Amino acid sequence: MQGTVATFDPRTHTGTLLLDDGSEVAFPAAAFRASGLRLLRLGQRVTIEADAAGDVIKVQVPGIS
Repeated sequence: MQGTVATFDPRTHTGTLLLDDGSEVAFPAAAFRASGLRLLRLGQRVTIEADAAGDVIKVQVPGIS
């Protein structure tokens, strides 16, 4: 799935994404840490991996991770 960063807290490494289908999804710090990234910008395009329950487990920048 792809979307854009709607919110990101650099202290807690948590945030929310606005998916291309218009839905909003939150991601935990563990999903950010799994990406290997250091920072996300508001409006940045990302792809996500989700588990079977639909929880975000990894946030990636397309073409980087």
